[in-house]
Amino acid sequence: VQLQASGGGLVQAGGSLRLSCVASGRSFSDYRVGWFRQAPGKERDFVARITWTGIMTVYADSVRGRFTISRDKSNNTVYLQMNSLKPDDTAVYYCAASTIASRRADSYSYWGQGTLVTVSS
Repeated sequence: VQLQASGGGLVQAGGSLRLSCVASGRSFSDYRVGWFRQAPGKERDFVARITWTGIMTVYADSVRGRFTISRDKSNNTVYLQMNSLKPDDTAVYYCAASTIASRRADSYSYWGQGTLVTVSS
């Protein structure tokens, strides 16, 4: 199983970025895919998750209304559209997959490599 995250970069406050997570190696029909982020010196925090069917989405309070998670089953990709970015959103962003509906990072079995998002003020 592989998850490949991409799309990070440098953006000014108020700007937007879209992260992508491509899943391969197995069927993900029973999985939730989540995005987490980890700022320097901090724990890895939950950002959002989506069921592979796309029916259910969950967001952290800090990003609700600014970020949107979605998936495209045709190319096994989960997206995180990030709008109205703030300097506090600066972190390495990871995608991960789990069969459990959870906000806990240790509930996720599969992880992609991180992609760095830097928001300048």
